Amino acid sequence: MREVAVVGFTQSPSMRREPDRNEVEILIPVIQALREQTGLSGADFDFVCSGSSDYLAGASFAFVAGLDAVGAWPPVCESHVEMDGAWALYEAWVKIQMGYAETALVYGFGKPSMGDLPLTMALQLDPYSVMPLWPDAISIAGLQARHCLESGVLSYEDMAAVAVRDRGNAKDNPNAQVAGDFTVERLLEEPYLVNPLRKADCAPISDGASAIVLAAGDRAREICDRPAWIRGLEHICEPMDLGVRDLGRSRSTEIAAEKAGVGTGKLDIAELSAPFTHQEILVETALGLTDDTNINPSGGALAGNPMMAVGLSRIGECATRIWDGRADRAVAHATSGPCLQQNLVCVLEGN
Repeated sequence: MREVAVVGFTQSPSMRREPDRNEVEILIPVIQALREQTGLSGADFDFVCSGSSDYLAGASFAFVAGLDAVGAWPPVCESHVEMDGAWALYEAWVKIQMGYAETALVYGFGKPSMGDLPLTMALQLDPYSVMPLWPDAISIAGLQARHCLESGVLSYEDMAAVAVRDRGNAKDNPNAQVAGDFTVERLLEEPYLVNPLRKADCAPISDGASAIVLAAGDRAREICDRPAWIRGLEHICEPMDLGVRDLGRSRSTEIAAEKAGVGTGKLDIAELSAPFTHQEILVETALGLTDDTNINPSGGALAGNPMMAVGLSRIGECATRIWDGRADRAVAHATSGPCLQQNLVCVLEGN
């Protein structure tokens, strides 16, 4: 296996609504800041891969416009995944492993404020028996939360404590959309948004983008003083049908964590992109996190949830803390699909 590291990361602030900029205009300053951070130009990238969803823009091949931010001339070797940018990073990592590239630019972007995101997400459900009912994403997550509560996997207090922790951590994150000091008691007094979920249990809808540079071996050491080496990377998918899997655990995260080697050493930090408090608890359990691990120091998805970039940002947040010495070993998590259907786990280490 080739050594591959994250050597650059930039992101836009998570905003509930970007009224004056389209997706490409949100992405342009992110890519420009990344080039300034790493000292690399467009010609220095052997491979470019993006993650986004045409359903957010409501137009076929809308992702192609993202290349306007990168620059498609001279011609570039480029690919795209209809997934969070974390899966674009996985494709770029494979490309480097195969020897087709030494450096790669990866980015994810989305502007879900253009439509009704909870309803748009229904398009990822079974197209024959579930999607025609148009169940919104929050209601689907509410079914899972109710199952977890009734089966004793977690409690309302546990869920509120997650929101308190993440949004308290987000006070130190200038890119966070939701941050502040809360208490469990105060959150439990709030009315339900979709029973049993309160507003504080749900990640905000965010417009935004993020980008990462990957580099191999000595090239990584040339670009970055302390590269964040990817020591393990895996993603696992479960069936989309909710009735054929245990919603009280995240089995795909467990498998991905085992294959990525999460449990082979002490973890200083963990960045999780679970968009609901009960799902974050399930991911923490699946990863085997302990009290010694600083979970979501950036605030995670509950502080800012830029669709198609939030998972990639979790990897970037881990990398930045390895670069500056705040962490030696970290795990990043990304998810896609209803009720934690698909999960990606990435383990990063400093020298």
